[in-house]
Order: sequence, then structure tokens, then C-alpha cells
Amino acid sequence: MGLLDFLSKQFVDVIDWVEAPGELALRYPMEAREIKNGAQLTVREGQTAFFYNEGEIADAFKPGRYTLETANLPVLTALQNWDKGFVSPFKADVYFFSSKEQAGLKWGTAQPITVRDKDFGPLRIRAFGSYSFRVDNVPVFAAKLMGTLERLSVADIEPQLRGVIATALASGLGQGETAFVDLAGDQAALSARLRAAVDPAFAAWGLTCCSFFVESLSLPDAVQEHLDKASSMRVMGYLDRYVRFQTAEAIDTAAAQSGGVAGIGAGAAAGMAIGQGMGAAFGQQVPGEDPYAQIEKLHRLMTAGAITQAEFDAKKSALLAKIV
Repeated sequence: MGLLDFLSKQFVDVIDWVEAPGELALRYPMEAREIKNGAQLTVREGQTAFFYNEGEIADAFKPGRYTLETANLPVLTALQNWDKGFVSPFKADVYFFSSKEQAGLKWGTAQPITVRDKDFGPLRIRAFGSYSFRVDNVPVFAAKLMGTLERLSVADIEPQLRGVIATALASGLGQGETAFVDLAGDQAALSARLRAAVDPAFAAWGLTCCSFFVESLSLPDAVQEHLDKASSMRVMGYLDRYVRFQTAEAIDTAAAQSGGVAGIGAGAAAGMAIGQGMGAAFGQQVPGEDPYAQIEKLHRLMTAGAITQAEFDAKKSALLAKIV
């Protein structure tokens, strides 16, 4: 090596990494350069530094500040056959890895997942949520994902992680053991199940899933509209039974009074009035009835606790709108 070559050669005497948000690993840039014996290595909190010799991990450093010499590079020293008097620069690949939790990541189903629901049969479900992870097993992570790359970030591996989550979701929901309404009602339990399902795949890449949340479960609009209609029909059925019960109660009460048959007639009329009031409260207008009379009946139903203040206000506004 000529004098000019020697003078132009750079010796690395300070090694550190200030990571940007979302960065997972960095191969320290030392192309055509050597590390000076006695160089300073700084490993920040949440980082780990690895020295490689010909592609194999030699020495590892946890957070702290180090002066690099044969005493704290025992494996690399042995591999290079350095003697105790080693003073010249040396070559090694240095990789930094971040072990910080990468939080606030989003996942979702690109296409609806078809599942066999125990109540409704085949359904297409969409799901969305968030998760976090961190690098836990550096050797596995380096071998499986980092390889010979210069740097690696969350954005580089997110597509793989979302694919794993989608597979776990399809497997977890596809068995149809839990009805959709129960899944949506207990998202904490579903989140725990899906986290357990993604854990093995994350671990195979040297990662740990720190948190996993299901934030939304939804059905296609047409299916949701059908379910809403079915719910409305069930509610109207309950109201019909309620009106019949109230009418029967009124008849029994009237029959027990001195009015006899006339009382029964009055009780039946009261029951009919209740039925008309309940129908008006839920959008069933009694033909030919004055809107003000309907509002009065609605107010009595609200006072009796049969309808809520919100229901009364909504129907009152609708009736007044017809008048004006």
C-alpha cells in the first residue's frame, strides 16, 4: 500500500447510532475503513450493538460507553488470532439494533373475511385495529429479516406483519365458534385470542408482539341494513305484546270494579288508547287523529315511563313539522 493510499485511508474512532423514529437496525457505514484500536463505542438505551466477523456474530454490547480493545472484544480477538500486544486498526462489521417498542401501528382487512357465523350463517366481516412490537431475539431477527441490508425500518416489514395478522384473523374467526354479535360485544377477549395467534409468527422473526387491539368489527352495509331491519321487527313485536298485556290488565281491572260490563268496555277502550299511544310513539300514526292530540298522548306515555324523553322530543318535532 502506497503512502497516499495510507494517508487517504480513514480510521473509525467513534461509533454510535442516533436512530430515527421507526428504524429497527443499521449496518454502521464503514466501507473501505477500519476501526481504530481504542475507538469509542456508544450504545444508547434501547439499543444493542453486534460486531460481526465474516458474517458471524462475534461480540455484543448492551447500552453503555466502551473503549474498544482486545480486552472487551474477546471473541473477535480470538477469531483474528490477535496477540496481547495488538495495537493496529482492525476490520469488523458493526450492526446496531433497536429493542424499543414500535407502537401505534395499524392493521386491517384489505378484503372482507368470510366466516361461518353460528347465528347468521356465512358472513363477510371487516376488522381494524392497532398493535405494537419490538425486536426481542436479535440473532434470529438479523438472520431472517436484516441479512446484508444497510438498514431496516418498520415500514420495510409492516406488509409481512399485516399478512400474518390477516391470516390469524381468518383462522380465529373462520371456525365460527362465537357469534358475530358476541365477538363485537367482547373485543377485549377477541384481541387476546388474536394476539396469541400472531405470537408464534412474530417469534419466528425474532419479534415480540407487545400489544394487540381489535378496535372495529363491521359487516357489509347491505347485511348490516338487513340486521337493523330484523332488530326493528323484533322490537315492534315486543311492543305489540306489551300493548296486548296492557289491554288485558285494563280489562281485568275494569271487570273487578262496580261498572261490570260497562267497565270492561271502558277498560278495552283504555287498552286501545294505550295501543294507539304506543303506535304513535313509534311512528304508527292513527288515521285522522289530530297531531296535537297525538302529542298529548305521547306526553302522557312519557310521564308514565313508557317512552323516553328523547323519543317524545323526536316524535313531537315530527308531528309539529307536519302542521307547519
